[in-house]
Amino acid sequence: MATLRDIKRRIKGVQNTQQITKAMKMVAAAKLRRAQENVLNARPYAKKISTMLTHLVTEENILNNPYIKEKEVHNVAVVIVTADRGLCGAFNANIIKETARYIDEELKNGSIKTSVFCVGKKGFDFFSKRDYNLAGKTIGFFNTLKYESALSISEELIGMYLNGTFDKIVIIYNEFKSIIQQKIITEQFLPVPISEDTPEESKTKPNYIYEPDQEFIFNYLLPKHLKAQIWRILLESNAAELGARMTAMDNATTNARDMIRTLQVKYNKERQAAITKEILEIVSGANALKAN
Repeated sequence: MATLRDIKRRIKGVQNTQQITKAMKMVAAAKLRRAQENVLNARPYAKKISTMLTHLVTEENILNNPYIKEKEVHNVAVVIVTADRGLCGAFNANIIKETARYIDEELKNGSIKTSVFCVGKKGFDFFSKRDYNLAGKTIGFFNTLKYESALSISEELIGMYLNGTFDKIVIIYNEFKSIIQQKIITEQFLPVPISEDTPEESKTKPNYIYEPDQEFIFNYLLPKHLKAQIWRILLESNAAELGARMTAMDNATTNARDMIRTLQVKYNKERQAAITKEILEIVSGANALKAN
């Protein structure tokens, strides 16, 4: 049976934990506002540049452009974007689970060799300790997320694709939906998927005059499109991580408060029982003396 000192020590320990989780929630909330703004600013640019490429693409591009031309798939790189730290609920566990499922089920083919490229420490910690081929890693940059990080990752992935190391690159990441909701997205990065216009879109497709020419603009925009997509994905994942951490720390703070309340009730009951026992001992002793 726990003594009053043990219960008091537990209450103090939970109170200290509650202070930490509350502080972490406030830090995540402060960072989330900026991260959310960055995501909302990046989405229109990434979407617009993708739309422009759809308008600019020609049949010759699809057949000959190295970024678009379909290859016979033998080597696939799966890029997983996780956090560098934990304490964000099921954020990392869910995307690691989905990546493992995608590799084991979607790419389960004897002629296809799959490798994992880890963006974020948690994904690297998981896949490096298991029977997976690692294509590379980039970790420890989410605390000071900058556009240079996106450039470095995109250049490394594009280089491995163009030199023939991989025939296809897929990215799996958490898309930011709201503070309490993230959506896992599996997106083909290379070769660049170009969506075809529907009949309705073809009718309303603008008839631009291109200067210098359509081919030059397309080739100029395509690498920028790839870098913009990586930057957007990193911003999405960062905002989703902060939202998940804020929610997790809020739940932890609430649970700590409930636990403190339960322990205080238990402490009061034990203290009352101890006082009652002492009173009974005193009364019993006094009655014994009186009887004598």
